[in-house]
Amino acid sequence: MSSSDLPLSGPLSGKLALVTGASRGIGAATAEALAAAGAHVVLTARTTGGLEEVEDRIHKAGGHATIAPLDLTDGESIGRLAQAIGGRWQALDILLLNAATLGALAAVPAIDVKEFARLLTLNIAAPQALIAAFDTMLRASGDARVVALTSSVVAPRAYWGAYGASKAALETLVGAYGEEMKNISAIRTHIVDPGATRTAMRARAFPGEDPASLKGPDVVAEAIVNLVASDAPTGHRIRVEG
Repeated sequence: MSSSDLPLSGPLSGKLALVTGASRGIGAATAEALAAAGAHVVLTARTTGGLEEVEDRIHKAGGHATIAPLDLTDGESIGRLAQAIGGRWQALDILLLNAATLGALAAVPAIDVKEFARLLTLNIAAPQALIAAFDTMLRASGDARVVALTSSVVAPRAYWGAYGASKAALETLVGAYGEEMKNISAIRTHIVDPGATRTAMRARAFPGEDPASLKGPDVVAEAIVNLVASDAPTGHRIRVEG
């Protein structure tokens, strides 16, 4: 790794971060905030154009980023990503598990089986595959953080059973990894509930809501950067208020 790969200053200087769902919304905002804090950020999402726009903004702001377009529902693509990143860097310091799909809001008996399978693949199976693929690089870090984005609907809410179940499972999965790692590595896991935020997913879920009444993704991004730069213990959970 050359000295030009990483910014020279910032609280996250010298850190490598991987952000999923980085082409828009909270993922894009957090990727930009991490880069502004000094990290080199690997941006992943399916939309190449969106990733290029985020990368361009990071570079224009003096930060460093690398794009890696991929479909997280393809397990083999995750393995190839880990191999490519591992060939360039020795350690991964920040893994932000942000990518998710909302799916259709429906009563539990009416959940479409095929759509539910796709939702679970992206929202829970892909994060597990990412943790597995990058476990060695996370262990190689002197202060690794795995941050998972959750939702308030982990508390049962009518018609939110599919999405809420996937987020509850994600919390349990990431929390278990943190417990497994806390005595044998420097890995810490955190859960972030972004609260009501102005995103495309929020607009689909609440089409009659005034977007101007919601906080922007940059507020969540700032909270995430502060969290990974802090000494918060493994298992620490925050909710971002607007």
